[in-house]
Amino acid sequence: MQTSPAPPVPSWAVGDVNVHRVGEILLPPATGPWLLPEATPEVVAGQDWLRPHFADDEGTLHIDSHTFAFVVGGLRVLVDTGIGNGKQRANPAWHNLETDFLERLTVAGFPPDSVDLVILTHLHADHVGWNTQEVDAQWIPTFPHARYVTSRSEREFWAGYDMEEARKEMFRDSVLPVEQAGLLDLVDVPAEGAVIAPGLRLLPTPGHTPGHIAVELTSQGEAALITGDCIHHPVQLAHPAIGSRVDIDPQQSEATRRRLLASLASTNTLVLGTHFAPPTAGRVITHQDAYRLLPVPAR
Repeated sequence: MQTSPAPPVPSWAVGDVNVHRVGEILLPPATGPWLLPEATPEVVAGQDWLRPHFADDEGTLHIDSHTFAFVVGGLRVLVDTGIGNGKQRANPAWHNLETDFLERLTVAGFPPDSVDLVILTHLHADHVGWNTQEVDAQWIPTFPHARYVTSRSEREFWAGYDMEEARKEMFRDSVLPVEQAGLLDLVDVPAEGAVIAPGLRLLPTPGHTPGHIAVELTSQGEAALITGDCIHHPVQLAHPAIGSRVDIDPQQSEATRRRLLASLASTNTLVLGTHFAPPTAGRVITHQDAYRLLPVPAR
């Protein structure tokens, strides 16, 4: 059984909404050099504030997989669903996992049958895995009473993409069963964003994938932003030009990241990183000629 070393139910208050971080797994040290090759140990060493939470003394990045869960406007919401159990994946760190994620989710107060809305920032394997679970040799929706939501442009992009076999497998086990059950909703997300529920807005953050979205939560004058993969790791605050190996459009990804960070800098918006290791959340402040994350510990 593979488990994350993070506390089971850390949370942050955003107005009267409690955002829970439900851990799946801490990814192996080799993830950083593969995913963010320009974040070399020398680059990481130049940012003392990354240690000890987000990197170690050797410059190895800490990268995590988790889901955010909260209740807003009467809706029980998850943002991204991680890697999933028993999935056949080309990446050995994602292959055939057996974690206690659903138990953690239930402990956090979100048993699968209770979830109303699942927001998918984009359709990559490590963000859609718990969309489904295997029952009697069939992949069925894990959250049978939920609407699964992603941007229309994201789904349409992959529909026309010449997928390699590994990606086809991911769609077969984690996306198509949700569509076939009639649970996937596609949302048009204009430049100003799309409000999908009171206090909940989808923001276009393209580049990593064409239809990538971030999620903005507001309550009682406070705000939080869940990044998805427009920012993989806090080192990208200090070096926004550092992109991911798997960005579809690296130039657009960098432009999106710079625009988003500029809009967040020196505001009180709580930033919740979809792959940020604990403490996972913080506020963006200016630092040197770019930015850094000022951590906000979980309760």
